[in-house]
Amino acid sequence: MSETAPAKPYTLVEDEKATLIMAYTQTSLARGELVHRPALRVNTWLRTQVAPEYLQLFNAQIIFQGLTGSVQSYTFQEYFLPVQQVIVYHIAPPDSEPLDYDPSEPNRKMEPVTVLAGTFRLNAHIRMATQSTTAKYLETARENFISLYEVDISNQALPAFGVLHVPSAMARLKNVFIATRAKPIEG
Repeated sequence: MSETAPAKPYTLVEDEKATLIMAYTQTSLARGELVHRPALRVNTWLRTQVAPEYLQLFNAQIIFQGLTGSVQSYTFQEYFLPVQQVIVYHIAPPDSEPLDYDPSEPNRKMEPVTVLAGTFRLNAHIRMATQSTTAKYLETARENFISLYEVDISNQALPAFGVLHVPSAMARLKNVFIATRAKPIEG
């Protein structure tokens, strides 16, 4: 039996494209299509001055987790998620964008961290100066969102979710918990 793709509740104009993203809040996960200009870097959009008040997601699939461990799922043709509620977001695999740094830049390291975002656990890396520490990096970070790299996302309350690997994600610094992990990867 073949599945048919859901009808598109939008029509792209010449200077638009759609990218499937995943956005996490303290109690939910939203997966939907974001319509945007092709020049926009979705990976870093929410930390820019042109970030919207709401993420408008089409063909959205939403999972809500209740305080008692209950899980509810919904599907909406169009879903508006307040950006202030987003604590992590990324492009849904297998799609991706080029990373937002030059890997050949000297005196930089990838520091392994665990980020706790609502009920989700992200094992990832933060890129920082070689002489810095996670504590110094977090103390001096001034952006709302920080970049995470080589991210493995899991949720013990949703075992069917498994482990999702993405090349990069953004985390709202003031709404997540960060813990250090083993020795950093130099480079």
